[in-house]
Amino acid sequence: MKTLIVIVGPTGVGKTELCLKVAEAFGTVIVNADSRQIFKEIPVGTAAPTIAERRRIRHFFVGNLHIDQYYNASMFENDVIALLDTLFKEKDYVIMSGGSMMYVDAVCNGIDDIPTVDTATRSKVMREYEEKGLDYICGRLEELDPEYYSIVDKRNPKRVIHAVEICLSTGRTYTSFRVNAKKDRPFNIIKVGLTLDREQLYERIDGRVDRMVADGLIQEAEKMYPYRNLNSLNTVGYKELFDYFDGKCTLEEAVFRIKCDTHKYCRKQLTWFKRDKDIHWFSPNNVEEIINYIRSCK
Repeated sequence: MKTLIVIVGPTGVGKTELCLKVAEAFGTVIVNADSRQIFKEIPVGTAAPTIAERRRIRHFFVGNLHIDQYYNASMFENDVIALLDTLFKEKDYVIMSGGSMMYVDAVCNGIDDIPTVDTATRSKVMREYEEKGLDYICGRLEELDPEYYSIVDKRNPKRVIHAVEICLSTGRTYTSFRVNAKKDRPFNIIKVGLTLDREQLYERIDGRVDRMVADGLIQEAEKMYPYRNLNSLNTVGYKELFDYFDGKCTLEEAVFRIKCDTHKYCRKQLTWFKRDKDIHWFSPNNVEEIINYIRSCK
């Protein structure tokens, strides 16, 4: 049976280089599962695979959208399943890797068939959020779908806003679309997780942030500043620098916050992935061990 090799792990752990080596070993390509690296304008702040890395191994879903284009996990699921149908005609293995938890789960398990929100509704809800704040949008969700309101992370604007958009655009509750049924896939899935001890991981993250700054992160964020209200830029690295541009903090404080917020996101990723008992965990340095494990699962 054709096999999807899923390689996950927290930001900064070393997924990119490990995936390149595994792809070379199996003569295959990499499907990128990162909800921000898909945007063309922000390669530095999202640590997207470089041109040299993409020449070394073909990547999909890197820099293929613009920051003002709407995209979600459900759309990613449909696009990747269609792509795999083509790739598996030529290859026995395909690698999918990334740190976006919902994108990975969407491909592996399927995601509820949530309708696409029309542009007018999205603009209306976003305008209300910007003018009246998150508490107001939470109140709207409580009115429209009290069941989902009782369980949603009310500190996560993206989740709350999207649920309100669905309620308003469909006339149904967001809950009514959440069936959580796992879909069967016509291919085998092998899951590999990469991890390091916490101190080493934080050191790698901090070093990567410093390299991003040296590679032009501030200049990239300056170009994106006029579009700062787009959801694609509601991302660690840009939010902190936008506050710096607004005079709310110094550059040194902004960079420190980027490191701290990335640590926090890293912990969130690990908590999510650790729930998945199908993931077999390795150090990113154990390349041969990982390759041998994948071969043993065939």
